Amino acid sequence: MDKRVLAAAELWLGKEFDEQTRAQVQKLIDTNPKELEDAFYRALEFGTGGLRGIMGVGTNRMNIYTVGMATQGFANYLKMSFSGLEQIKVAVTFDCRNNSREFARSVAEIFEANGFVVYLTKELRPTPELSYAVRHYGCQGGVMLTASHNPPEYNGYKAYWSDGAQVIAPHDVNIIKEVAKITSPAMVKFRKDADCKGRIELVGDELDELYLKDLETLHLSPESVARHSDIPIVYTPLHGCGAKIVPMALRRMGFKNINLVEEQSINDGNFPTVESPNPENPSAMKMALELAEKVKAEVIIASDPDADRCGMGVRNREGEMVLLNGNQMNSILTYYMLTRWKEKGLLEQYNKQGRFPYIIKTIVTTDLMRNIAEYFGVKWYNVLTGFKNIAEVIHYNEGKGIFVCGGEESFGFAVGEYVRDKDSPITCSMICECAAWCADRGTTIWGLLEEIYAKFGEYKNWLRQYTFPGIEGKKKIDSIVENFRNNPPKSLAGSPVVSVKDYYNEEFFAPEIKLAKSNVLQYCSEDGTTVSLRPSGTEPKIKFYFEIKCTAGEDVERKAALLDKEFEIK
Repeated sequence: MDKRVLAAAELWLGKEFDEQTRAQVQKLIDTNPKELEDAFYRALEFGTGGLRGIMGVGTNRMNIYTVGMATQGFANYLKMSFSGLEQIKVAVTFDCRNNSREFARSVAEIFEANGFVVYLTKELRPTPELSYAVRHYGCQGGVMLTASHNPPEYNGYKAYWSDGAQVIAPHDVNIIKEVAKITSPAMVKFRKDADCKGRIELVGDELDELYLKDLETLHLSPESVARHSDIPIVYTPLHGCGAKIVPMALRRMGFKNINLVEEQSINDGNFPTVESPNPENPSAMKMALELAEKVKAEVIIASDPDADRCGMGVRNREGEMVLLNGNQMNSILTYYMLTRWKEKGLLEQYNKQGRFPYIIKTIVTTDLMRNIAEYFGVKWYNVLTGFKNIAEVIHYNEGKGIFVCGGEESFGFAVGEYVRDKDSPITCSMICECAAWCADRGTTIWGLLEEIYAKFGEYKNWLRQYTFPGIEGKKKIDSIVENFRNNPPKSLAGSPVVSVKDYYNEEFFAPEIKLAKSNVLQYCSEDGTTVSLRPSGTEPKIKFYFEIKCTAGEDVERKAALLDKEFEIK
């Protein structure tokens, strides 16, 4: 056994750790050296978005001590950054995952012991509500306890700044430095009654009311909803915290025929009915598809455990229910919203006021969104993967532009400026509103997608990802990226590569937006094919994003198979 691993583990046998933790560590030392190594070979990295990892004892695990140390480092940085304030405030909430409630309470108590006022939700709430709460309560920071769509054994910690967005440069790097200084749980101000003066304020339904009331102002077609309020809708929260808020949002809009997947409307961090609680995975939508056939639904909508991502399905011309990918969802909603903004005179109105309307996409999201924006004469931004980068553009343009919508291919979409993160309640609402508007036009969402393709060209998008866990896995992922960086492809499925972008070494964004560099490579060919690759920031994965702009008579499936083979990892 590595002596450094053993030494790190033996520190967890000290008195600052509770009896149960000490016993679990001793058991690993005595019986499971492989598990011990994975639990202690490194400290769980506080990355640019916070923490995410497997739950359990150890420095490389999510537990009350690693969460506590991260919170103390974050608290120290907030004190430094807002030293001129008489009172620092933070918001804290959590999703349905195992231990999320306990972690959230501990986080709140540590902030309280540091002298902060804490707005802690009484029950689980979606990530977009945490973003909303930070801004509404005038907080300097926020924490969401969630591992998003990861498997049940994971949990996570998302750190937010005063603008309601996840932290970005320079704060992300500076927080990481402060967290790194907390080398022992003994340095954490775990709650003692003497430290606290009732500064934790519990927040309940009043937050939902405020959030939903503001979201109602973003809707564009209330008359269509009134005429088609009986459209059959199927919704699944995949056991997560959308179970309450999404149906509330739809009912307040006026929709009456909302059919819940009851088995998946039970909050359960074990996610017993799915292999993965991720609407990106078709298997997670199986029960929703089955219910859709029973109730003859026109639309399926789904949210992930912390209700920031949104998946959808609609009926095609043959009457079959088809699941759409994130690029299709983003393109449909962008086209719908810009069409309605133009019809209602909003594009002209804001331009006359000197506030330019704009949309935002990420570099691995379909160029179809860009084409739609240009068609309507609307400014568009291309940013790095991650909604915090979308939020940074919104923050930069406050008072100058007006954010219409934006999204990323991984089933994230946002509307308006109230929330600075992915937002499934408003996305689900907007999907259903779009369906009602389409019905008014004598068509469906599928028909609208065909209309978009006819106008702008059809795009085929797909994702391939490879998982390489542990120490050796990280080395392999780094090696794969460096190999592509040093040996870029000369063609994509036979078409010559005309553009190579390395987002780690160069900048390709609007000059006024100062975004951090990222370990992403992107290749574009003469015929418009694009391949992007990036290591995941939250999972031991490397992801390949493919986009083909389809042309008449082309064998698209053959071309896709060639690309898969060219970028196959063994």
